[in-house]
Amino acid sequence: MRRTLSLALAATAVAATAIPGARAAAPDAFRAPDTVRWGPCPENVAAPRLECSTLEVPLDYRHPDGRQIDIAISRLASEKPSQRRGVLLTNPGGPGAGGLLYPALLAAVGLPQGVLDSYDLIGLDPRGTGRSTPVTCDLTPEQQARRNFPPYAHTASDVAREAGNARTIAEQCATSRTAWMLPHTTTANTARDMDRIRAALGEPKISYLGASYGTYLGAVYTTKFPERSDRVVLDSNLGPGGYDVTAMRSFARGLEDRFPDFAAFAAAHPEYGLGTTPEQVTAKFFDLAKRLEAEPVHGVDGTHFRGLTFERLYSDALLPQLAEDWKALDSGRPLPDPPPAGDHDNSMSARFHVICGDTRWPETVREYQRNAAVDRLRHPMLGGSTGSIGPCAYWPDKRVEPPVRIGDRGPSNVLVVQNERDPGTPLAGARKLRQAFGQRATMVTVDEGGHGVYLAGHNSCANDAVTTFLTDGQRPERDLACGREPGK
Repeated sequence: MRRTLSLALAATAVAATAIPGARAAAPDAFRAPDTVRWGPCPENVAAPRLECSTLEVPLDYRHPDGRQIDIAISRLASEKPSQRRGVLLTNPGGPGAGGLLYPALLAAVGLPQGVLDSYDLIGLDPRGTGRSTPVTCDLTPEQQARRNFPPYAHTASDVAREAGNARTIAEQCATSRTAWMLPHTTTANTARDMDRIRAALGEPKISYLGASYGTYLGAVYTTKFPERSDRVVLDSNLGPGGYDVTAMRSFARGLEDRFPDFAAFAAAHPEYGLGTTPEQVTAKFFDLAKRLEAEPVHGVDGTHFRGLTFERLYSDALLPQLAEDWKALDSGRPLPDPPPAGDHDNSMSARFHVICGDTRWPETVREYQRNAAVDRLRHPMLGGSTGSIGPCAYWPDKRVEPPVRIGDRGPSNVLVVQNERDPGTPLAGARKLRQAFGQRATMVTVDEGGHGVYLAGHNSCANDAVTTFLTDGQRPERDLACGREPGK
């Protein structure tokens, strides 16, 4: 079951200015709480005991009585009213991923009974995503097939060539039928939506459990609403700047932090034919990438290969599958278990809206050429891709507020948990977030690889620290390093 949670985290991650003018009200002002009426969930998110509802929130919190949008929410209610202490709002990551099913998924993978009894678990599809009012960039199937990473740039000309594709997508987002949502689909506004949910549920505070991008969302919420956040758990952490250009470039570092685990695995299993030493497996990576760039195999080119490798490194349970993928491609055969096809327009479009709208990205081709050149040398496995240019370079300048600055003002109620070798949110970013929180946070690091700590792995030291905090409110007295636990 833990493999299921790891797969969910992988899917959410990769599948990929001052406010001008006078305001009608403060940005975080809101009307009297609504009443949530729970009912059955949509068929595609139905799960035992899971209930769903829809809440109206302002498109623009500067004008709380103006145009409203829908936020889809879900609840897995505590079955022990006498032990219930409040609500635990959850987010699996993204941005661009829905979270309605996440409470049920957490329960299915073994969320401890004490946590289930202590809270109503609340999920949501963040604004712009899924069954909330969705956004679109009218992405073509070809654009969707490119996924979240630009093609690997070996030269400055490769970056310049990709700039045209990046500009086209940005223009599509700015002219789509949902372009009116573009300036308002941000992490700060999703945090305000979370506070609307809190108020609608009649709760004075909310606790929070967020993974991956969900760590930045939780950090923003507890920064904007410190006295309304109760116990905050941030699992597999972005840095304090969120999903910005620095985070995008850090994927290359994350892959290389994690890759030695796969190299050791493949070398210990010579039946895959990828090498008998970690060095040979590493050489095989570059050999396959070069060959697939020259001649794709059954639709898998070099960029797809690098992205696939990155995704499979999210979980130890996926390492055998990654080895099988490499073995197939090495012999010219199709992938044995290709990613499912489908319409990814909304998830990719929502991701662009959030990451491009949250912060300013470099706006000149030359800067991306420089980034790609630097990252190719530092992190050659992926740096030429993640350092290259994307739609955020051409994002419309319609931002209505500056990024939220994560700081140390507020109660000491944040627990940061992090694997040391996380490909998607490298340890370096988590350490910067921990530093930004100061005395507000305690950090638990785990000598493990992969994306996702709580319930996604078997480390009892880390899992127990999170469960104890959520149920009893007790964190480790100081930052804690959890060692490997062989045999688990």
